[in-house]
Amino acid sequence: MNTIEQLYQAFLKSSGVSTDTRNIPAGALFIALKGQNFDANTMIDEAFQKGAAFAVTSNPQFATDQRVFFTPDTLKTLQELAAHHRAQLQIPVVGITGTNGKTTTKELIAAVLSTKLKTAATKGNLNNHIGLPLTILSITPSDQIAVIEMGASHPGEIAQLAAIAQPTIGLVTNVGLAHIQGFGSLQGVKDTKAALYRQLISTGGTAVYDPDNDDIVDMIAGYDNIVPYAAAKKLPSQNETLSFEWAAPSNAYHVDTNLCGDYNIKNAQAAITIGLLNGIDPADINSAIQNYIPTNGRSQALQTGRNHLIVDAYNANPSSMNAAIDNFQDRPNNAKCVILGAMRELGPEEDPQHLNILNRLAAINALDTAILIGPEFFKFKDRFPNFQFFLQTADAEPAARQLAGKYILLKGSNSNHLDKLVASL
Repeated sequence: MNTIEQLYQAFLKSSGVSTDTRNIPAGALFIALKGQNFDANTMIDEAFQKGAAFAVTSNPQFATDQRVFFTPDTLKTLQELAAHHRAQLQIPVVGITGTNGKTTTKELIAAVLSTKLKTAATKGNLNNHIGLPLTILSITPSDQIAVIEMGASHPGEIAQLAAIAQPTIGLVTNVGLAHIQGFGSLQGVKDTKAALYRQLISTGGTAVYDPDNDDIVDMIAGYDNIVPYAAAKKLPSQNETLSFEWAAPSNAYHVDTNLCGDYNIKNAQAAITIGLLNGIDPADINSAIQNYIPTNGRSQALQTGRNHLIVDAYNANPSSMNAAIDNFQDRPNNAKCVILGAMRELGPEEDPQHLNILNRLAAINALDTAILIGPEFFKFKDRFPNFQFFLQTADAEPAARQLAGKYILLKGSNSNHLDKLVASL
């Protein structure tokens, strides 16, 4: 049995870590993981053929190969290797979790910090028990700060991730109904997310928080090393994107963002606060937020030539869905349409939460068309004869192609693949 230190020395000699035989950089350390539908421990020979320099596996067939590190649990070893690497890094680490806004907040913070510091950050949404260790292991000696996103769908996951990442600064964006099937209740969500602040408290880190969110304020009760979000005030906008102003110690700043949705003001406030904490010039903070353009299916405004779209189709739960509807119905545009995909992993909340969304849509007088996708919505089609219901996104394409001159909100869980409708709109 090899030690983590021995494995770490191999990691330092490698070109990085890979867990996917389809994409192994030359000289990489390949860590074979086992999932529900695959077992990479059967692909060690293939990994070496594709250029891997070292491998970690639970397959005893390779235990005598000098390039191979044998372990009974490769996932645990990946996490231990990441924790060991983190312990060697003498840099600040910003940890982020929450029900909504994690990825946008992470990207805004990274954009702000990158104006002065070489910044490592979670790629995409690699924020789970596999993605976070891979993110940590991608941090190089030249990086000056890291921004790490943490996601969870079951109790205890944030505590595990925070123990690996060892953040020195952290924030919880918010808490709401999401992954209830895994968490069991809203209280389960709160307890799990609060583990990030508990980790910071245990190590003397800085807890950044939204002073307007009672759940978040409760999480840091009694702790002294806390910093509230920078104050900001929403401004009227000439279009559907968010504009706001905020005050630094020496000046007031006006920001016209490329983000849709008033709820993004909180994400921007978090980025401003983290920037100020790390010595970023306020003017550079302002410029970074103003120039940030979402490209990931979150809070995007798209003009197709036929319709104007608000695409927020990467994730959905009751709190984010209601926030999107709030923002959408407040816009003065005529010919409003919504295309909503079902929310997933809600357990016993599935029916009441989907029905609540349908009732909200029925109460919007200015709503021109409503297209609902997924069996979770479809079961209520007889109650809402004015809406169009489809079991899957592909079935909705003909209806989408009929829309022209509309202002359309696309919102749903990524598993609905609503992005595939954009070409039809």
